[in-house]
Amino acid sequence: MSVLGGRLASAATLLLCVIVLNFLMIHVAPGDPAAVIAGEMGGVSEEILAEIRRGYGLDQPLHVQLLRYLGKVATGDLGYSYYYNVPVIDLILERLGPTLLLLFTGLTFAIVVGVLLGVMSALKPDGLLSHAITVISLVGYSAPVFWTGMMLIIVFGAVLPIFPISNMRDITVFGGPLVRALDVAHHLVLPAFTLGVIYMAQYSRLCRASMLEVLKSDYVRTARAKGLSDRVIIGKHALRNAILPVITIAGLQLGQILSGSVLVETVFNWPGLGTLAYESVLRRDYPTLLGILSFSAVMVILINMLTDIVYRLVDPRIR
Repeated sequence: MSVLGGRLASAATLLLCVIVLNFLMIHVAPGDPAAVIAGEMGGVSEEILAEIRRGYGLDQPLHVQLLRYLGKVATGDLGYSYYYNVPVIDLILERLGPTLLLLFTGLTFAIVVGVLLGVMSALKPDGLLSHAITVISLVGYSAPVFWTGMMLIIVFGAVLPIFPISNMRDITVFGGPLVRALDVAHHLVLPAFTLGVIYMAQYSRLCRASMLEVLKSDYVRTARAKGLSDRVIIGKHALRNAILPVITIAGLQLGQILSGSVLVETVFNWPGLGTLAYESVLRRDYPTLLGILSFSAVMVILINMLTDIVYRLVDPRIR
């Protein structure tokens, strides 16, 4: 319990620091939300601008705004969107489902395919297949995520139009839940592949290096001496230990994956938190952007804690 309490206290302190830093960085950045709101109205006088600033509390000193915002966040209130004029938490919950679907589909693809390629490469490290996997991994890791997305749009939008290149659903598709689910899965292929390919390359190289080290260990040699099959040795003994670094890195990289999803969602017009964050930056919608950043920080902290739990389940030595 003391360990759990210490981790919760550390998580709360980290979250507070993230919220404060995000608030300060966003509010000192160039741009006036009141002017953006006025622009949406077609332009207004200075008196109306002053009234807008007063209505949203933008006329208060920065430290007063910060203290008010922290007080609201402590009660679970992330404020109201300047642009949509609805609670920020409602906007986040509305966009959360598509982002989680994209995030975990891309992460699952990266882990499964990366581990599979890493194991195949480690079994015959000097073979032709291993060299081919190495080249594929280097190319996947080197290509920027937005470039990969645009190349896929060109290929599957013009040359081989077999996958949708934007949005999450086709409004012309009607049917039951299965039909709608298949339509979403069809739209998900390119964004999930774009998001997962760069991390797949990393996990492939990491799993290969870990697998090569594990295969040289004493307990693997003992298992071979007992006459166990290669499938049992690799699947039950070697892979279970070789996959630990992949699990650790996957948990720690969640923040990077979330930032990558912003680019992917923007490229493919995926209706998630990334697209909402991008639109909020353009509109100087501070509460929405702060809410997304704070919510993302909570997700990263929780996933890191869950990673520790999974790590303990996979490796009994930690327990």
